[in-house]
Amino acid sequence: MTETAVALAQCHDYDPDRVAHAIARQFELLGGVRRFVKPGDAVLIKPNFIAPRSHKQDPTQTHPEVILAVARLLKDFGASPFVGDSPGWGDAHICAEALELIEPLKRLGVPIRQLDRPRTRRVGRHGPRVGLSDVAMEADAIVNLPKLKAHGQLLVTLAVKNMFGCVSGKRKALWHYRRGGNPAGFCQLLIDICYFLQPAVTLIDGIVAMERTGPSGGDSRPLGWLIGGADPLSCETVCCRLLGIDPERVPILRTAGQMQLDGLDFDRIELVGDPLGEPCSDFELPTTLIPIRFSLRRVLRSKLRQMWLLARKPRPKPASSA
Repeated sequence: MTETAVALAQCHDYDPDRVAHAIARQFELLGGVRRFVKPGDAVLIKPNFIAPRSHKQDPTQTHPEVILAVARLLKDFGASPFVGDSPGWGDAHICAEALELIEPLKRLGVPIRQLDRPRTRRVGRHGPRVGLSDVAMEADAIVNLPKLKAHGQLLVTLAVKNMFGCVSGKRKALWHYRRGGNPAGFCQLLIDICYFLQPAVTLIDGIVAMERTGPSGGDSRPLGWLIGGADPLSCETVCCRLLGIDPERVPILRTAGQMQLDGLDFDRIELVGDPLGEPCSDFELPTTLIPIRFSLRRVLRSKLRQMWLLARKPRPKPASSA
């Protein structure tokens, strides 16, 4: 099996048994769990958390059944998984609560961790120093669980951008301010962060995607696919074929081509699993892309709103004395 192999598994809804079967099949098609992690490894399950919203409300975030299926699989294998992210709004615990994940993960013995404790690391050969979460960097392996969705700035986000969530807190907004004026430069930053963190495997939740706009507020679009592989760019390339999108229209993939990276030639990607079939011809994309760059005023407003959200977070009650 090649490094750019991509596994395709059909799964038409979020029934727990069907999702668990499809996730297990994804790993089998890619060479088994052992190819990516070892028993005893601390494994970061990195979903797409963005704000405290229920999956019943919109398809903005990775569906909880996908997260739970991966967590169970890793636990059964003998790894020590934990779920972590640094969402744009709130924190990982608030988002997990909105997704009704707190109790199921507690029963599994899988903790939820905020991707905080930033340490600056240089990403890319000549890239900038970025504050990446030490929690993420200390993990033995990362399982990248993005949501397949439209995006108002980047057309679609498929695999690479989910690793931007390992940039702690509102430093993400600051990078929008610093690099957003140069879309190719911003996309190169996203690619460099993804390659620096080196997720062991990416499994994209395209069972129900989000179309029309993003990164939130779009419409549900049932697609019925899980797309996975060791190489995020290969996964993105296959997703473009699935959606009927010219990869050159996708800023991240266009930049990856300028960087002369592998995984962009669909004909050289080994497809395993269910046949891809005809591309989706009517997936609704944003009609106009909005600027990537945040104004300094927007960064400050975002920071104040984040502080307000976290201030409203219920504090744990002190244990009562005997």
